[in-house]
Amino acid sequence: MVDSKKKVSLQEKEQKETTAKAEPKQRKWVQIRLFPIWLRIVIVIALIALAMVLGVMVGYGVIGDGNPQDALKWETWQHIIDIMSGKK
Repeated sequence: MVDSKKKVSLQEKEQKETTAKAEPKQRKWVQIRLFPIWLRIVIVIALIALAMVLGVMVGYGVIGDGNPQDALKWETWQHIIDIMSGKK
């Protein structure tokens, strides 16, 4: 009974040695992205545009004591451009 255990343990040692000597299998790391890069870029651009719109509304409405919705009208921007260019 002792001999059979020794044989099994010797066989296990030999198998471990042969597997250790063999070249290890190379596993390639494949990362699956939850959001593709193009979607990330679109989201970032949309967030930047949203921040700009909110900033203009806060600046015009809260700081400038105007109506925040007026900051989105073309007439307001035309008036600002006219002032900057010296037409008015």
